[in-house]
Amino acid sequence: MSPSLDDIRRAPKVLLHDHLDGGLRAETIVELARETGYDRLPTVDPDNLRLWFQEAADSGSLERYLETFEHTVGVMQTRESLVRVAAECAQDLAADGVVYAEVRYAPEQHTTMGLSLDQVVEAVLEGFKLGSEQAGGHGIRVGTLLTAMRHKARSMEIAELAVRYRDVGVVGFDIAGAEAGYPPTRHLDAFEYLQRENAHFTIHAGEAFGLPSIWQAIQWCGADRLGHGVRIIDDISVAGDGSAKLGRLAAYVRDKRIPLEMCPTSNLQTGAADSIADHPIGLLRRLHFRVTVNTDNRLMSSTSVSLEFAKLVEAFGYGWDDLQWFTVNAMKSAFLPFDERLALINGVIKPGFAQRKWQP
Repeated sequence: MSPSLDDIRRAPKVLLHDHLDGGLRAETIVELARETGYDRLPTVDPDNLRLWFQEAADSGSLERYLETFEHTVGVMQTRESLVRVAAECAQDLAADGVVYAEVRYAPEQHTTMGLSLDQVVEAVLEGFKLGSEQAGGHGIRVGTLLTAMRHKARSMEIAELAVRYRDVGVVGFDIAGAEAGYPPTRHLDAFEYLQRENAHFTIHAGEAFGLPSIWQAIQWCGADRLGHGVRIIDDISVAGDGSAKLGRLAAYVRDKRIPLEMCPTSNLQTGAADSIADHPIGLLRRLHFRVTVNTDNRLMSSTSVSLEFAKLVEAFGYGWDDLQWFTVNAMKSAFLPFDERLALINGVIKPGFAQRKWQP
């Protein structure tokens, strides 16, 4: 039988690409707006606000999609709000069966009310610790990725911040924002610094912009992973009989086992795919790329890791073996030490999926 949504929720899952400011509870946004004096929400009714976010994000444009973050970031400007949002994030992910998550955010976007970058990072780390403890029996571990905005000029500062806090919960670095006109090579000094410091980083590339963005992220900047990477499909040609021929870049990505942080529902909203059934993830999984399944922004996409998996089950007929394959891929690709990744794979993920497979 195909895995049901309820069964998928009980299976251990791994999440590598999730934005803290894209996963707030609508009720929390309303309450924080009232507490912090933020008065620009389109509505203060939580149900209507939740619907507004989904409709505004479902535009087919990455630029329009990014505009929705003005409101979530707007209420995340105090230490208390950051602690609360991070704690609730950990709780919500744990309730969905996520056992390890890497959640990213841009510290520079949370300083308008006087917080320093260090204070922002420390508040978020405190929140994740608190939320993980409150999850109780739903065990979860959360690492954070510090994101620099690709249209700004603070990437070196954020990279140094990531290195400074890497022993207390920050596991890596990222750049995000509109791709067109802002190539990753603009931040080459930050990536070279991170490499010298033996630090991990991922780069948003190949979502709204094509192969050049992916090529630069890998060959110029040395990315460990690709955020989305969906446009790698442009370097693969499929014949009428279903056979595929890989171009040199696609072959390199597959040969080097460079992880792709794919976010199917989000990609539909930003116009990278027309439907789940048409999403490149189906072909990339068949060709054994290092594909992982992620949420991107749980509020804007009204999603969870379990819902993403359930959609893939419906579209491609995936079974438990496929879902375990995606999950092990993600854990292998996490920015954790090898022995810790292996312990989660052999001690939590594989036993958890075995239990689901054999459950009558």
